[in-house]
Amino acid sequence: MIEANLFYSSLIPPPLSLENIMSRVGKKPITLPSGVNVTINSNELEVKGPKGVLKTPIPEGVEFKMEDGTLFAERANDDKAALHGLARALANNAIVGVTEGFTKQMDVVGVGYKADVQGKKIVFALGYSHPVEYALPEGIEAKAERVPTKTTINQYQLTLTLSGIDKQKLGQVAAELNRLRKPDAYKGKGVRYADKLYKLKPGKTGK
Repeated sequence: MIEANLFYSSLIPPPLSLENIMSRVGKKPITLPSGVNVTINSNELEVKGPKGVLKTPIPEGVEFKMEDGTLFAERANDDKAALHGLARALANNAIVGVTEGFTKQMDVVGVGYKADVQGKKIVFALGYSHPVEYALPEGIEAKAERVPTKTTINQYQLTLTLSGIDKQKLGQVAAELNRLRKPDAYKGKGVRYADKLYKLKPGKTGK
């Protein structure tokens, strides 16, 4: 019986490490959409498309090749497996960015809370004694609207939709907005990630 268990256990593949996962990502070729041009330089890729231009770094030990409209990432050796996957992921993000762009939504929750988009800045009312101004970085746009399907959220006010071609920069802006007023643990008031499920604590009751 022990021998049988050892036999069957030997058939179960070991769990994939992050390095193995990134290695698999790195091996996937990227088919360039129509209207996209990629220039391979010594230490970076320059990606041009309908929505703009992005540059993404090429780490040491990884190189890119172009064949018949398809981009391939290759690594010098297996020690570069994680960087291989990362480089390919960044290249793909750049290609998606200049063709489709990215969006990120933030919900403003709390009685009296507001967010007013004024050109290249957002002016917030977040329960402080003064308004909070946030300057949008170059390449990031914002739109504020009240989404009817979200009115079931307690004290929901509006949703900010952030958009841009640079996924990393977009994520950084969302994180900075979240830190302006982190959601409290009991009512969830604050600037919240729209795609995150918040589990609120029950309110304290008097004895």
